[in-house]
Amino acid sequence: MTPEEIRKLTKFFRTKFQMPNIEVRRRPQKDDSAEVYIGDEFIGVLFRDDEDDDLSYSFQMAILDFDLE
Repeated sequence: MTPEEIRKLTKFFRTKFQMPNIEVRRRPQKDDSAEVYIGDEFIGVLFRDDEDDDLSYSFQMAILDFDLE
């Protein structure tokens, strides 16, 4: 993902979730995805999909059972 995409996606997440400390960060050696953090805590991966000339992003977050307790 480009720095401009990461900036726009960070702004989107901060606005959508009303959370100023959420951040999208570039993944080393990966161009089609980025990592999402709240503060220093990794929460998921954001994938870029530009198949069929239709750009979209998909956010994937795993929630472990012990995190629910």
